Amino acid sequence: MTSPYSRMQTPSDEQLAIETRRALLRLRERAWAVATGLVCGVVLGGGTIVLVLRGGSNVGAHLGLLSVYLPGYSVTAVGAVLGFGYAFVIGGVLGWLAGRLYNVLARNT
Repeated sequence: MTSPYSRMQTPSDEQLAIETRRALLRLRERAWAVATGLVCGVVLGGGTIVLVLRGGSNVGAHLGLLSVYLPGYSVTAVGAVLGFGYAFVIGGVLGWLAGRLYNVLARNT
């Protein structure tokens, strides 16, 4: 009498190594997007808040130039929240693209 396990094919060591390598090399694009978006959002939002708290006569003149590309953004508390949102979305898209590109290139190695 043969057991059902005797008919199962077992992967060779080489096949197992290849599948393990593929699984380890693969990035999760969504997680990469969220992480990158959070970092970008915290940097822009936090930088804006720091400038608002420092105060002065000409608060964040250089950072204020982002309003050209980010409508509604300004170096204020409300602008920090809006800037966080913009940076989260932009960073998320760039992070997703980076993860996707990495997975495509890693698959071909």
